[in-house]
Amino acid sequence: MNKGQMSRLGIYRSAWMARKKLPNKKVLFVFISVVTVLLFLVRKPRSYGSIPTPLGAEVICPHQVSEQTITPLNNTKHFLVSAYMDERVNGFSLRIIGIFRRDSIQPLDYLASNKKQKTNRKEENKPQFDFTVCVSSLFGDYNNVLQFAQTLEVYRLLGVNRVVIYNTSCGPDLERLLQSYSQEGFVELVPWPIDRYLNPSPGWLFSQHGGDVHYFGQLTTLNECIYRSMDRSRYVLLNDIDEIIMPYQHRDLKGLMDMLQQKHPNTGVFLIENHVFPKKHFEPSRKFNLPQWKGVPGVNILEHIYREDPDRNIYHFHKMIVQPK
Repeated sequence: MNKGQMSRLGIYRSAWMARKKLPNKKVLFVFISVVTVLLFLVRKPRSYGSIPTPLGAEVICPHQVSEQTITPLNNTKHFLVSAYMDERVNGFSLRIIGIFRRDSIQPLDYLASNKKQKTNRKEENKPQFDFTVCVSSLFGDYNNVLQFAQTLEVYRLLGVNRVVIYNTSCGPDLERLLQSYSQEGFVELVPWPIDRYLNPSPGWLFSQHGGDVHYFGQLTTLNECIYRSMDRSRYVLLNDIDEIIMPYQHRDLKGLMDMLQQKHPNTGVFLIENHVFPKKHFEPSRKFNLPQWKGVPGVNILEHIYREDPDRNIYHFHKMIVQPK
């Protein structure tokens, strides 16, 4: 029964009257008495054996629940993003993910509401996914459709089950592509309108790009994605969309991670060294220069197969594969 709806209890009763002819006044008196009794019975429910009033839906939280991915805190310069229960330790902890201004420290209170939710912490459920890729942020007019589609399909071949993308903005063609993958279930699009509240840095180096928050809140989105995937994915890959973590001795990521996990059973984070494949060098046969891709905007990564020799005198960046549990 829907909330606010009340079932109506009707009491029906028939009255049998003798057909004996009575004076007019007595007939009127008897008629009024019968009507009064019937109205009383219909309007006043019986006190014994009555049907209890149906209860509405239980209110989980009596306060307003935000539907936004970035929620400004009233009278502060801070923002809340999400909250997750962390059961990796005894009992569980509540992990709150947010963006806080260092130059505006204020005490905050939180209200927890849990209506007798039961969880079986002894039961170890198999994760829904083996591999999830977290893409920190799309912004600007990024419209590299061909590279994006090729990268997603390569990850699918490597055994990735879900790609989580935090989307501030992108080009119209890429938007249509992402919506298609989202409807399929392979891509999970998370709206990330951080430019509505802050002046985000468009680059990773603060001394050159400035801004209120580093690289469109990259640290926040990657942290959020790890907790988002913690109970549903065995491994989480943290990298940009123009990067592919590619095993070269195994058919897929599962074969790679099974080997690494066997060699390093107590390791939860694996670092993958970056390498560059320059766009100025092309695959000589040009067999991947397909005519059906001519009108698709973006870089054809299948044409760029030559890797630069790494300079071991400088530091090379890394990406990560983490086991969130």
